This record gives sequence, structure tokens and C-alpha cells, in this order.
Amino acid sequence: MDILAVHGETLVIFAAVVGFLMAWGIGANDVANAMGTSVGSKALTIKQAIIIAMIFEFAGAYLAGGEVTSTIRKGIIDASFYIEQPELLVFGMTAALLAAGTWLIIASYYGWPVSTTHSIVGAIVGFSAVGVGMDSVTWSKVLGIVGSWVITPLISGIIAYFIFMSSQKLIFNTSDPIKNAKRYVPIYMFLAGFMLSLVTIVKGLKHVGLHFSTAEAFALATIAGLIVAVVGKFFVSRVKIDPQADKKMHFANVEKIFAVLMIVTACAMAFAHGSNDVANAIGPLAAVVSIVGHNGEIVDKAAIAWWILPLGGIGIVLGLAIFGKRVMATIGTGITHLTPSRGFAAELAAASTVVIASGTGLPISTTQTLVGAVLGVGMARGIAALNLGVVRNIVISWVVTLPIGAGLSIVFFYILKGIFS
Repeated sequence: MDILAVHGETLVIFAAVVGFLMAWGIGANDVANAMGTSVGSKALTIKQAIIIAMIFEFAGAYLAGGEVTSTIRKGIIDASFYIEQPELLVFGMTAALLAAGTWLIIASYYGWPVSTTHSIVGAIVGFSAVGVGMDSVTWSKVLGIVGSWVITPLISGIIAYFIFMSSQKLIFNTSDPIKNAKRYVPIYMFLAGFMLSLVTIVKGLKHVGLHFSTAEAFALATIAGLIVAVVGKFFVSRVKIDPQADKKMHFANVEKIFAVLMIVTACAMAFAHGSNDVANAIGPLAAVVSIVGHNGEIVDKAAIAWWILPLGGIGIVLGLAIFGKRVMATIGTGITHLTPSRGFAAELAAASTVVIASGTGLPISTTQTLVGAVLGVGMARGIAALNLGVVRNIVISWVVTLPIGAGLSIVFFYILKGIFS
């Protein structure tokens, strides 16, 4: 307890610095995943992707990020083991942020799309299991999270497969692709608008004091989806093309329509990512600030300090802007060739999966969800459409992330303990 009284301010400042590093790593790696399909399919420029990420990552984190934050802080380790020595939890959470942030920056340098959730969960499990005791880790929760990492890429891959195949059947493989695009693209726009609105209303708005029944939430989300569809239909209807033009020209113009749709799904993906993965940076930092602020008391629910969310948001945007291109290239062009219609199918599927899982409070991996969706789109065109060498490297980087996060965290935990004890 004396350690927190003497060094509390220093520990909070250091935790804020490594929390910013972790957010920077999330921006370089995870947001690059979320925007990679849009940039890879040339629906958005990198500059446009960064602006969209800034707006919607902030919105997702603020409105819908609270539930996952508490799961990462409270579910994986048992706080009762730290009541006598709360400074160990402060050292551990700080070490976990530093470990996960370091690994994310290394992975981003090599263009590996790894999981920030894997990184932080592995780091938290590492310091707690070795530094405090195996019993301090709630292994059943860890197994549940590991299980979700297998299930969610599968779900998003299947959803992406069917979205892509539906667009082929309804639009591309028809005698008049432009006419059918004008008919069916507003339906896809409605789905994107409806899904994004529903998670905001049901899960997010309670954080700003607004509560709606399930029926009201569905009604409001339906209205929002219809507005998006009407706006989309207006833009789509303005696409003009010579009826005598060849099929290739028709396809090119349909892809332009899907490029407009990609902007909607890029917003949805950024929001879904903000609601789920920003917690990986701000959760452990909020825990440190809370423990120091309450003189060592580990409270069940801590109000997040006003400066933590902006710190996480700014770190994410800077990470994406400065270091995001490498991972964007892997996702956008490395796995399979993406066009706006293929990228849309992957993004909408991934956003749907992340939003569903985020509502349950389970810290899934956005990275694995999106890669699963891109693989689903590639598989729809046959195994030859996939770059299996890139896929192999991605899978290897996934496998080593959890043990590397744990190992680095243990080392940093003992260094911090040595310095401050």
C-alpha cells in the first residue's frame, strides 16, 4: 500500500505512456485490418480511411466499449488475489500493456495482422499466473475466449461467403448488372445501416443515459437502415452507362456502386472495432488509475477518467497514420485479390460478427474475424484465389502471439516489481 502512496503518480504516468503505446500498436495493426479491405479494393484512399477511423473508432469506443473493458479487467483474473497487495495488479496491468504494445509494433513492422485481444489476454494471463499464482487466473474464462477465436472467423467466413455469392447471383451473373445493382444494392445498404444502428441503440446509448426497449431499438434501427438505403439509392440511381457498352464496362460500373457501399461498411467496421478492441488499451489503464485513485482499493466498477478515452483514440489514429500501411497491404492485397464487391462482403460479414460478439461482452479478435471473412470471399472463388503462403504466415503469427505476449509480460512485471519494490 505504501508503494502506491509514494509512487502512485509516477505509476499512473508510466501506465498512461504504455497505454498510449498499446493504442498506437492497435492503430498500426488492428485498425489497418479494419480499413485494409477498403484501401486494398481502392474504395478509399489511405487519407480517407484515417479520417473515417478517427470519427467512428471514437464513437464506438465511447458509446459501446464499456462492456468489453470490464470483461478484460474482471473476467480473466480473480481480483481477490490482489486485495492484500494491490500494487502487484498495477505492476501487472502496466507490464501487460507494455508487452502487448511491443509485440504489436514488431508484428506491424513485418505486416503481420495479429490479434490485439490475443496479445493483451496472453500478457494478463502471463503476469498473473507466474507473478501471483496459477489459481489467480480464471481458466474457464480463458478457454471460453480461446473458443471464440476459433468460432468467430468461421462465422464471419460463412457470412462473407453467402453475401458474396448473393451479389454474384443477384447482380454480376445477370444479363443487366447495372439495372440489378440499382435494385439490390439499397437492400445491402439497409442491412449495413440497420446493423450499425442496432448495436449503437441497444448497447451504446445506455452509456449516455438513454434506454430503449427491444421493440423500440428494432424500430429505430429499421428507420436508420431505411434512411441509409434511401440515401444510397439516390447516389446509385445517378450512375449512367451506355446500354450498348460491353459487359466489362458494366462490371466496372457495378464495382463503382459497391465502392460507395464500402464507405458505409468501413464506417460500420470502424465502429464495431472501436466498441470491441479499444478496450484492450484503455481497460488495463483504467484499472491502474482506479487502484491508485482509491488508495489501493480494487473496486468492482470504476468510472473511466476523462482523459483515458481521448488518449486511446489519439494513439489509435496516430498508429494507423504512421505505421498502418504494411498490415493494410497484407489484408487488402496479400490474401486474395479484392474488388469493392468482394471487400464489401468481407467487411459487412466481419462487422456483423464483431458487433454480435461485442454485445455479449466477449473479447473476440477483430483481426481473426476479418481475416476469416476475407478467406470466405476467397474460398467462394476457389482455393486457387488464395495466396496460401501469406495465409500460412498469418496463422503462424496468430499461434505465437499469446505465448509471446505472456513471456514479455512476465519479464516486464518482474522489472517493474524490482524497480518500485
